[in-house]
Amino acid sequence: MNIPHLTSRDIVAISVCSALYAVFGILTSGISFLGIGFLPAVMIPAVFAALYGPWVGGISGAMGIFIRDMFVHGNPMLSLAAGVPSNFILFFLIGYLYAKNISLKQALTVITLEIAALLAASLILLSDFTTYTGLTSNTFLVTFILTIIVSLTTIIVISIRWKEWISYAIGAVIGQITGGLLLAITIWLVSPFFYAVLGEPIPFIYILPIFVWLIITELPCILLAAPIIKIVQKIFPNIRRYSNKSLKGDSGV
Repeated sequence: MNIPHLTSRDIVAISVCSALYAVFGILTSGISFLGIGFLPAVMIPAVFAALYGPWVGGISGAMGIFIRDMFVHGNPMLSLAAGVPSNFILFFLIGYLYAKNISLKQALTVITLEIAALLAASLILLSDFTTYTGLTSNTFLVTFILTIIVSLTTIIVISIRWKEWISYAIGAVIGQITGGLLLAITIWLVSPFFYAVLGEPIPFIYILPIFVWLIITELPCILLAAPIIKIVQKIFPNIRRYSNKSLKGDSGV
């Protein structure tokens, strides 16, 4: 895939999105789990990814999380190694898949398979998870299952009410799973080199808790951004949906 030419409008969008993502990310930095912050601000780059395309979304997410990290923990190398790549992938995939025409059947098939795999892995490693986190098995399972139910319900409602949002929903799920898994694995790999920020090296088994934390806290926020996107498009009709043509080189704005 060729990197498209970014217009002046794209640059402005990236600047605005990065700033908003960083500011709201800093405001919620007081809540974290194993060093990974609570970040409902992910809905901001998700909105921009849908409105302006994958490159605007990906670059905005990467820049915004870097700025946020500089204010929160101040370690640029840790942010560049873990936060920046995972955020770029997450929001790039949202913008990219949103431009595709994905059917409801395809969306639910992919999502069901991914959720089944996540739940299976969680059940297999449940005892280790509870040992390292201190959470009870019931607490973890109830939270995880409720997140799945809420996310699937949101996807179904969005898909029935606004069929054009099916692609956004599947992009949100695939993007979150890919970006979250990349972040969880990277944090584990680099943790021995960042004692000052993360403390002791993170055990391998922590990959799953970190990943589940990201799914539980971020995916619902990204899915709930769909109505915001629709409202913005109604208020500013000149911002059209990013299309497949755009992915082939057109800037899409």
